[in-house]
Amino acid sequence: MNAAQHFYARESRREFLKSSGLGIGGLGLGSVLNQNLFADNAATRRPHFRPRAKHVIYLHMVGAPSQLDLFSHKPELTKRNGEKCPDHMFKGKRLAFIRQHPLLLGSRFKFNRHGQGGLALCEHLPQLGTVADELCLVQSIRTEHFNHAPAQLFMHTGFGRFGRPGIGSWINYGLGSENSDLPGYVVMITGSVAGAGNSLWGSGFLPTVHQGIEFRSNGDPVLFLANPKGIDRDDRREIIDGINFLNRQSFDAVGDPEINTRIVQYEMAFRMQASVPELMDTSTESADTHTMYGTQPGKPSFANNCLLARRLVERGVRFVQLFDQGWDHHSGVFNSIPRKAKQIDQPVAALIKDLKQRGLLDETLIILGAEFGRTPMLQGNSNNGAAGNVGRDHHKEGFSMMLAGGGVKGGITYGDTDELGYQAVDHPVHLHDMNATILHLLGIDHEKLTYKYQGRDFRLTDVHGHVQDGIIA
Repeated sequence: MNAAQHFYARESRREFLKSSGLGIGGLGLGSVLNQNLFADNAATRRPHFRPRAKHVIYLHMVGAPSQLDLFSHKPELTKRNGEKCPDHMFKGKRLAFIRQHPLLLGSRFKFNRHGQGGLALCEHLPQLGTVADELCLVQSIRTEHFNHAPAQLFMHTGFGRFGRPGIGSWINYGLGSENSDLPGYVVMITGSVAGAGNSLWGSGFLPTVHQGIEFRSNGDPVLFLANPKGIDRDDRREIIDGINFLNRQSFDAVGDPEINTRIVQYEMAFRMQASVPELMDTSTESADTHTMYGTQPGKPSFANNCLLARRLVERGVRFVQLFDQGWDHHSGVFNSIPRKAKQIDQPVAALIKDLKQRGLLDETLIILGAEFGRTPMLQGNSNNGAAGNVGRDHHKEGFSMMLAGGGVKGGITYGDTDELGYQAVDHPVHLHDMNATILHLLGIDHEKLTYKYQGRDFRLTDVHGHVQDGIIA
């Protein structure tokens, strides 16, 4: 008879814990009394210096929206619409799909000024205009890749190939969570994440306890979290005690720290059985809150995920990441932008307002961005332009990201591209710089947040990255 069979055949759970002394009973008690019992769990850790933000809500627009039609107003590009693009924008350059010398494509949308700083936003973002004084538009982002998967990986992991931890995992590793009943890093998706997929919230070479946990909009919020029929909470507790007893024996035999991670994760899953259903039940929110976000209780949407993001940071979750599909507009860009903008405009503005009225905006950093931007050149047949079939190709030389709260200056535009929106020319911000700045706002020195793997120290920003003091309040 093996240890597990002996456990169930000879002793009840209570008898086992009573007789275990400093074994699994002591282990369970110790984990309750001391959240730092395991070296790599998600307990709160001290930052390197005083943080401006405690939480992050990262909104990734999958496929990359056109910054030129939403955030970056370029009157000269509109004026020169239909002209052949200058040689320096095409000759000797590599583009994802454009092969013949393209024409310039100006935006067809009107831009309006908002707030005390006169922030220019597309006419299809009126609600974001109402919170313009909270927004910091960084218009000069640069990256290294122009295809989706490597660009997504580079944005979130600092490396264009698989295997590195995502930024949420790095932050969870560096700071831990303020809530022992929920993961420190939660992911929610509208649609799917075409490209790099779940590698964007993977833990890479970090202990797996730091990976993002996906919460679903339909069915059980977390797969396999609910008990099967015939199993109650006491039964589940007894099963987990037995599994952890075997895991502890395995750890004593081989010393693999991932086994301790497994023990922590089983305990977290047990606590989540009570905490997650309450979290996901938005019917307890007021009618005014649902009206502000544009949500309906129980109906999945990007707006609903924004509301859940507020509920998560309210409960101490460190890093919340929302992915929204449908921004890869190689054609039909002028038909698609109004529809997609409408889907995000109200809920993102509501999220900012909601956090502010609850006193949480100052400590919550909101980031909205994508893996790259879109070209100021036309992709497609210009003869079909009137029919709305034209689009924009992938573009890495200069695009926009939006930040709010969490210690950033509000109501400002930082950096810029040239008059045609092609290249970052004023305060260029590489994605390594942006990641260094995000970590800085959380009280983390990006050069000191490291993990030794395969004989050397790794970090999110590799050997690069400069904090952008100009966007910090």
